[in-house]
Amino acid sequence: MDLLSRQGLRTDGRRSGELRRIRCKMGVFNQPDGSAYLEQGNTKVVAAIYGPHEIRTNRSKAPNDSAVINCQYSMATFSRSERKRRPRDNKSAELTLHLKQAMATAIKTDLYPKSQIDIFVQVLQSDGGNYSVCVNAATLALIDAGIAMEEFVISCTASLANGETPLVDISHLEETMGGPSLTVAILPISGKIAMLETSQRIHINHLEPVLTEAVRGCRFIYENLNKIIKKHYEEIGGASNWGTEEYNI
Repeated sequence: MDLLSRQGLRTDGRRSGELRRIRCKMGVFNQPDGSAYLEQGNTKVVAAIYGPHEIRTNRSKAPNDSAVINCQYSMATFSRSERKRRPRDNKSAELTLHLKQAMATAIKTDLYPKSQIDIFVQVLQSDGGNYSVCVNAATLALIDAGIAMEEFVISCTASLANGETPLVDISHLEETMGGPSLTVAILPISGKIAMLETSQRIHINHLEPVLTEAVRGCRFIYENLNKIIKKHYEEIGGASNWGTEEYNI
């Protein structure tokens, strides 16, 4: 199956370098200290932040000069087409570790000694790029919670179509039917890479163009989310409808 037509269009009508539509809300829940809802295409994620608060477990092993970051990645049972019961999802455990790795790169943990910050993300609907959308949603929720960060953490995916053309922000169909996919999380201002993973081996000649496209996607997402956040706080500064605004790109 060709993922890119002769006219240069993908199966969902996008160009090779075009991202999926972004929709988001901040402050969607009252109980957490911060929360966010984010859609990228048909992938939909919620994120919730609790803390900083007192460390509740393993206090003896907790560092005295920084915060403990606790992350949990999960998928709603209705988020994917498969309905049959499964054993423990090792992929979720792996993505939880990757999420913690990316978030720890940006959070100023030294400002919250002897405390804990909990980051919970859940995929409500899965259509590719789950981890990346979760990272972006967690960043929004951390900002909503007022957690001090070095800068944003932004993630994006990329792959190859027909073995030669890089595709950015890939869908589930492109993940399963395309070539090797790459996921990267970066700090867009400094350019630091917080996390990098490939689904399978990528030929050295293809690595640079696919990584370049993923990083370019991260920077584009950053620019748009930054505009949304600024608009969010400008509008709620003197308004009574706190956290109920919805923004589309």
